[in-house]
Amino acid sequence: MSYRNLVLVLLAFFSASGVVSAAGWQTDYAKALELAKAENKRVLLDFTGSDWCGPCIQFKKMVFSKPQFSTYAAKNLVLVEVDYPQQKKLSAAVVKQNERLAKEYGIDVKGYPTVVLLDPNGKILREFTGYAGESASEIIDWIEGKIKN
Repeated sequence: MSYRNLVLVLLAFFSASGVVSAAGWQTDYAKALELAKAENKRVLLDFTGSDWCGPCIQFKKMVFSKPQFSTYAAKNLVLVEVDYPQQKKLSAAVVKQNERLAKEYGIDVKGYPTVVLLDPNGKILREFTGYAGESASEIIDWIEGKIKN
């Protein structure tokens, strides 16, 4: 099997298993923490309603999909999408995990989007709720602790 075919098979496997979603986003919290520990990176949890929450959709478009953020995240973060879609189907395991994470981080009380930054061991470093038009560079500054909530 050629290298190219092997890469395609692995990508298909990880996409189908729900471990990795678009643009390097993980959907498996436990695997994301393992990766963060192994690579000594922080974890960014994005609690989102990807197909119904207007501010969540804007946040993804104006921050997460920008090359500046993608480049920064690839070097410094393990990204985890904790999604609560209305139209898109998630596996039962992901739904159960996301419900547990929402309770653990009190998201149902705070709202969407909520972004939680964790250290590699899962300890909360900072968090914010809502999207008010921040740029990719402002979110990077927030991650780095240069901007307080």
